Amino acid sequence: MTPRRRRMLLVGLILLGVSGAVALALTAFQENILYYYTPSDVSAGKAPQDRLFRVGGMVMAGSFQRPPGSLEARFVLTDYEKDITVSYTGVLPDLFREGQGIIARGRLGEDGIFVAEEVLAKHDENYMPPHVADTLRKQGDPRVTTPIATSTADAASE
Repeated sequence: MTPRRRRMLLVGLILLGVSGAVALALTAFQENILYYYTPSDVSAGKAPQDRLFRVGGMVMAGSFQRPPGSLEARFVLTDYEKDITVSYTGVLPDLFREGQGIIARGRLGEDGIFVAEEVLAKHDENYMPPHVADTLRKQGDPRVTTPIATSTADAASE
């Protein structure tokens, strides 16, 4: 075998090895990725039926139920367009309460109830994404107390 042929074979084997490693990494990444859906997406059938995913929204007021002495909790999660019932067994985060934003990780059950394996409470009730706060502020919503920032210097000083 000539030196040129040997180099070409070596380069080909290296490319084949790198391609195989990339394919394995992408496959593992795809299996472990958790997509985020809203209750509207879940109701529309966009969420996977056979794997874990995350659903996020606000806990509807008056929907929280927990039998005395039990760790199983049920509540309704809403995005103010559609609702989804969530069932969770375990200790809920300290920031969890009705009217609070949460993200739950789990699967959609056969009965349409989202069975959560983990529940994460979002920031306190004063936090809102800037575009949501601006929209509510323009509508005169009393929940928004900070003034509209007119420049980045104003936003940085708040």
